[in-house]
Amino acid sequence: MTMRYLFDPPEIAAVPVIGEGSLFPVRRIFCVGRNYAAHAAEMGFEVDREAPFYFTKSAQALQATGTTIPYPPGTEDFHHEMELVLAIGAPAFRVERAAAMNAIYGYCCGLDMTRRDLQIASRQKQRPWDLGKDVEGSAVMAPITRSDDFGVIGEQCIHLEVNGTPRQDARLSELIWKVDEIVSHLSGFYHLRPGDLIMSGTPAGVGPVNPGDRITGGIDGLSDIALTIGDPD
Repeated sequence: MTMRYLFDPPEIAAVPVIGEGSLFPVRRIFCVGRNYAAHAAEMGFEVDREAPFYFTKSAQALQATGTTIPYPPGTEDFHHEMELVLAIGAPAFRVERAAAMNAIYGYCCGLDMTRRDLQIASRQKQRPWDLGKDVEGSAVMAPITRSDDFGVIGEQCIHLEVNGTPRQDARLSELIWKVDEIVSHLSGFYHLRPGDLIMSGTPAGVGPVNPGDRITGGIDGLSDIALTIGDPD
């Protein structure tokens, strides 16, 4: 007997790869919290250098650059967060830092869109951040650049503008936990697999956006990212 689904399963979320005719299928989205000292400070926290910490987004939160998403329900404080995203292309489990870079297929620009008021309310009650972070359309990705074409992570500028006005401007060298440390540490808790994405954290300058706003951003050496905020659902 052939079993059928009760309803059509969701389409596989995927990100284009520059120079490839194939898409990068997305399995999971991990996010690193407070990975720039200035951002931790603006959120009212000291830098935690003991270990990185994480939250997750659903693969169905993936949204392509250049599109419009509605202003989400349940919030009055919807924030932008510009990030470097790591695309995992090889299995990694309990890998040392020296081998961690071998698991990275490439990099892209990403936006972690956040219902900040809901995140803060959950945090104050010591509850998970899901309502604030795992928002439909909140994981916006530009096309992936293969790691060999990007080179060594260092002084590349990471920036974001809203309606042309600069909001975020930093260097990737300011990451507290470097990409090899992130992959090595996270692989101690998960079997990382091809298709996993890791959003590495946002620099200072996060802030609210409103319907009609246009977000643009970029990282030196990667494809730029853009997003328009539409009317509420």
